[in-house]
Amino acid sequence: MISFSFRHVVRNLSTRRLYTTTSGVNSVIVPTHSIYLSTSTNPYFNLSLEDWLFRHAPQKEPLLLLYRDAPCVVIGRNQNPWKEVNLRTARAQGIPWVRRRSGGGTVYHDLGNTNFSIHVPRTSFDRGATAQVVLRAVRALGIDAHVNARNDLCVGGEKASGSAYKIVSGRAYHHGTMLISTRLETLGDLLRVGKETMITKGVASVRSPVCNLAQFSETVSHNTFVNAVVDSFKAEYGVNDEPCIVNDTDDLAQIGYIQHGMAELPSWDWAFGQTPEFEYTITKSFVWGNVTVHIHARHGIILSCTLQGLDSELGKALEGKRYGSVEDEVLGVDVSGKVADVWAWLKEEMSSYD
Repeated sequence: MISFSFRHVVRNLSTRRLYTTTSGVNSVIVPTHSIYLSTSTNPYFNLSLEDWLFRHAPQKEPLLLLYRDAPCVVIGRNQNPWKEVNLRTARAQGIPWVRRRSGGGTVYHDLGNTNFSIHVPRTSFDRGATAQVVLRAVRALGIDAHVNARNDLCVGGEKASGSAYKIVSGRAYHHGTMLISTRLETLGDLLRVGKETMITKGVASVRSPVCNLAQFSETVSHNTFVNAVVDSFKAEYGVNDEPCIVNDTDDLAQIGYIQHGMAELPSWDWAFGQTPEFEYTITKSFVWGNVTVHIHARHGIILSCTLQGLDSELGKALEGKRYGSVEDEVLGVDVSGKVADVWAWLKEEMSSYD
């Protein structure tokens, strides 16, 4: 089981301050602090904690959450995982992917990346203003950064931080990544897909050259960035509270909302079943001829599948099945000869690698 403990202590380390924990007594989380620092690296926990704070914190008060995740790919609420994530590479490297609850594009998380989440009342929400909070923090670290027209933080001509947003009722948040010392080669491998003929009605990621802050400063780190963002947030919103440190310990079951979120995020219904409608047309040459397949799917379910160049009921048999999760025994058609060739190829093309 998992739980929490919370501390509100700041340790001064000469000129470099590190927010940390000491022995304390508060073991039940409350959504009334202004600043939260999560020491968990579980993306399912951190995303569920973020959503819980968003839904339960006082609507009129600003809030800041900072955290890091173990290696994972995080896609936007309205994105297609088969289009955005190199699922074969992710599986080979043992790296999971998660669909978050906000919009925007696909990002890569690891311990070299720090995530920030700034929550404010909807009436005062300004994407430019929240971006400036993060920009001032990075500049305080001696890095000459700027914010582009999309409110992404850049250094030179490359992006170091991408953002996404969510607005519900009277509350809004701006959250994003900050690449500090992330493995950029892994990021590239996981987000390089190349399915040009997959047309989705969802949001497509905007690919941009990226960089790490560590390329521009020898002293920047997760801790220095966290401290700088906390200071910038306090100055912007007049907050005097010290950070509440969140640890994923044994009392998690006491918070049903977070427990439900952690169970929902990896479920098929959320991860794949929330995929927007898409169509995918692919062609392959076999020794005996060419086959073109056109698939139409919505919410991860195949609505239609037509095959040109093969006389088979295979396409019809796939209708109503989960895209990428069809086993041979549920097809109900003869899979031999040419059909076996096509089915082996099609399974590989559709595979979810889960």
